[in-house]
Amino acid sequence: MSPRPTPEPTLVALLRADLLAADYTVEGVAQTLGPVASGALNREQRLPADLATRDRSEPTAVLARLFALGFPVAWDDADRALPTLRAEGAVRLGLARAEGADLRATCDLRPYADESHAWWVASDLSEIATGRPLDESHVLGIGNASTTLAEWTIRRPVRNALDVGVGSAVQSLHLAAHCAQVVGTDLSERALDFARFNAELNGLHLELLLGSLLEPVAGRRFDLVVSNPPFVITPRSDRFPLYEYRDAGLVGDGVVEALVRGVGAVLEPGGVAQFLGNWEIRRGTQWPDRWREWLAGTGLDAWVVQRDVQDPAEYAELWARDAGARQGVAGFEGMYAAWLADFAARDVEGIGFGIVTVQRPATEREPWIELDEVPGPVAPGVGHAVDSGLRARTAIAEGGTAHLLDTAWRVAADVTEERHALPGASDPAVILARQGGGLRRVVRLDTVTAGLLGVCDGTLTARAALTAIAQLLEADEAATVGSALPILRALVADGLLVP
Repeated sequence: MSPRPTPEPTLVALLRADLLAADYTVEGVAQTLGPVASGALNREQRLPADLATRDRSEPTAVLARLFALGFPVAWDDADRALPTLRAEGAVRLGLARAEGADLRATCDLRPYADESHAWWVASDLSEIATGRPLDESHVLGIGNASTTLAEWTIRRPVRNALDVGVGSAVQSLHLAAHCAQVVGTDLSERALDFARFNAELNGLHLELLLGSLLEPVAGRRFDLVVSNPPFVITPRSDRFPLYEYRDAGLVGDGVVEALVRGVGAVLEPGGVAQFLGNWEIRRGTQWPDRWREWLAGTGLDAWVVQRDVQDPAEYAELWARDAGARQGVAGFEGMYAAWLADFAARDVEGIGFGIVTVQRPATEREPWIELDEVPGPVAPGVGHAVDSGLRARTAIAEGGTAHLLDTAWRVAADVTEERHALPGASDPAVILARQGGGLRRVVRLDTVTAGLLGVCDGTLTARAALTAIAQLLEADEAATVGSALPILRALVADGLLVP
């Protein structure tokens, strides 16, 4: 196993200065590699990036070859790319080792950014850099799961936040931008070492605690909890290496269930928890059944968004590849068969993937539960829409029908209306309200709710508008209002109508 980085403050400060001077940033690396090589590297193919940097000695290219691609670089080139830290300093930090006249990285170190912040993230070298399967204690860097969770996380300024399964601290970097205090937990000492290094490198203070999931913070309360937990459903078998970053070692989807049932105890009133997960869909059931079972008795508001469903074979193939196993390689068929047998033993027909948002109500009331499917693409920065949707659903739960009917709504700026008619027809057969941002919802309207949407400019309450529409249609007012309520709720909950 490669050495762990050492967060020695003086040397880390030199490293930070050298990375900035070299323009070792997301934009700088992308410009150095070019769009084709950058795209290939994002797909874990390093050959185009190798060819784009092989004969180049400018600092950004040298650092990309060393830390992102895993190639050795000449010691002198490393000294020029890191003029204050020098190659020897990278060795002392545990980021690299001498290899003859060359320097070879022992850690992956990459720039990372969102729309308003820039960081660097150190982690264990990837499979494309080492050319071998990952070690079981591998500390993951920036991946699809971590960026998905970061995109969906709400960004309210809060007093304190908890990152469960902190890993290399990707979520904590985001949290530190809007939370006064950030605590991270992990059962891997190696992961905590990487988190400490990344905190030092990015000038942040994190409180890091060793232990499984919520155990290290028992008795404490947080305003926001996020987690990219080890949610992969892996058979408990000698055939399988158990990766700390993805496999909890529990039966089935037990780690997600444990988070759902336990996270309320560490939430402040009004506090929110968000995490990724997989869940099993068993024969004769629908995926919401599992969630209603888990949420029963927790007292939490819940908004569960299922993004994808795989059958057991697809799931086994995906995570066998993640572990470095390929068809035709020794052991692949045994792993594949064990996965299928494990799912069959529990009558699992599908595995859902999605994002879970739960909230501890701030007042005594019945919790609301929304079990949703959003399989298509969503707008960038969807966390803002999740925050708005959480607030809107909570306001509906607290204010009920009166809130919906006695508020003057207006149509959000990103909403358009579509009307579809059969050839020769005078009236539309289908009327749709389409959301351009957020979750990109499409809501089917009827004549009444299309009329309501048309007059929602913030001057009339929904009740007054529906009463006028009923009179215009010569329809019963109470029946008109009652029939419009479900669509009105959907429009408000997902932000197509705003106060």
